[in-house]
Amino acid sequence: MPAGRPDEATDGAPQERWDVVVIGAGVAGLVAARDLADAGLRTLVVDGRDAPGGAVRGHEVAGLRLDAGAESFATRGGVVADYLTELGLGERICAPSGLGSWVHLPSGDGPLPRTGLLGIPSSPWSADVRRTIGLLGAARAALDLVLPRRVGADATTLGALVRARMGARVLDRLVRPIVGGVHAAEPDDLAVGAVAPTLPDALAGSRGSLARAVRTLRASAPAGSAVGGITGGMNVLVSALVEAVQTAGGEVRVRTAVSAARTDDDGWTLTTSEGTLRTHAVLLAAPTPDLLPALLPSLAPASQPDPGAEVTLVTLVVDAPALDGAPRGTGVLVAREATDVQAKALTHATAKWPWLAGQTPPGRHVVRLSYGRADGVRSGDDDASLPVPGTGVDPLATALTDASVLLGTPLTRDQLVDHAVVRWTQALPRPSAAHRAFVASVRAAVAAGAADADAGAPTATSRPRVAVAGAWVAGNGLASVVPDARAAAGSLLG
Repeated sequence: MPAGRPDEATDGAPQERWDVVVIGAGVAGLVAARDLADAGLRTLVVDGRDAPGGAVRGHEVAGLRLDAGAESFATRGGVVADYLTELGLGERICAPSGLGSWVHLPSGDGPLPRTGLLGIPSSPWSADVRRTIGLLGAARAALDLVLPRRVGADATTLGALVRARMGARVLDRLVRPIVGGVHAAEPDDLAVGAVAPTLPDALAGSRGSLARAVRTLRASAPAGSAVGGITGGMNVLVSALVEAVQTAGGEVRVRTAVSAARTDDDGWTLTTSEGTLRTHAVLLAAPTPDLLPALLPSLAPASQPDPGAEVTLVTLVVDAPALDGAPRGTGVLVAREATDVQAKALTHATAKWPWLAGQTPPGRHVVRLSYGRADGVRSGDDDASLPVPGTGVDPLATALTDASVLLGTPLTRDQLVDHAVVRWTQALPRPSAAHRAFVASVRAAVAAGAADADAGAPTATSRPRVAVAGAWVAGNGLASVVPDARAAAGSLLG
């Protein structure tokens, strides 16, 4: 595998020269690096963490290879499935079981709409919707079908739109738990197009009715679930991408953080924890605020990305035959008003993914709980022995208690086979108005830098020198991240 060409710095210290350095070895960085290396550019990917993959990395628990972060992808548009097929993983794409999921409410547990979008029901009178929001809530939601188009037309957020069209019960009992679980944000803080890009156009063609718009979108979507997975876990994608980058002549280095960047007429000099790098182009695939002023000098100094939700994931592997019947389907989302548990969501992984159930003996189950803030931790810090920092609370004890409540089945330490605690920061940027404004300013600064580079002499260094990619600019989810990363690589190929 070819390495970057060694060079001599002015102070005598050795340097390496690369055509492109990608900062961040998450999926975005690896996707971009694959395209760059395939195009013949000597490409280096660096990351300060101890393993590649970002929020899609994996870990070992009870002898099982499990996802330590994202465990599914949105199937909309077929973007991710097409890319997996291109990578040779098409035969490993799988769908979750059809058991459906539930929501935990102060008034009791109930199923989430099977034909909804972010919890917005397409049929307010369906049995699963009535069970969760009651007859009164269903009646209020059904008014959406007859309300005039102007109702909710001036709503600027998802929360305001749902409240105006379908009422508070749909918002509080269906939409808010899903948005909180998926985006770690409040519906009243999110623009409709930021979390449901196709919904505004569907609303325009449905006379303003949310139910009709969701029904249209569901009808036009491909058959099957709105999410898909990979047999073996989403972390299989990371392994395939690293192998593809290396096969094309690129290199992926972990434990190599970039601390500073400066430019001159001949390209970029990057200072890392392992030495100095010289490169013609930089692709920033991780939210690194300290590097933004140097990489994008036209960006306003005060511009900062959303810090991202800080999430703790606790994975439990338990011997509990009582869970064989999947009492809460594939998992449970927790309403904000529910105070009897601390978790915001639970995934019953062996009930959700048939491939995983096939790897476990009878009566053994994998359950994962998601928690909100855990201050003062690093991204991807995997340590099963530490309590949640600053709380004095044992995450294992909390997780067992919460899982017992959410699954309606007592779980004890005696049943525990193994567990893991993974804490994430900056992995889930919230698509607020402030963050969207920041992203727009970053895109503008990248375009300005590209224009300046193109105005120079037509040499190798006249290519656009900086590109950006990743969830921090593209939005959450591989369906957004993958095409954006490929576009970023294409901008450097010019």
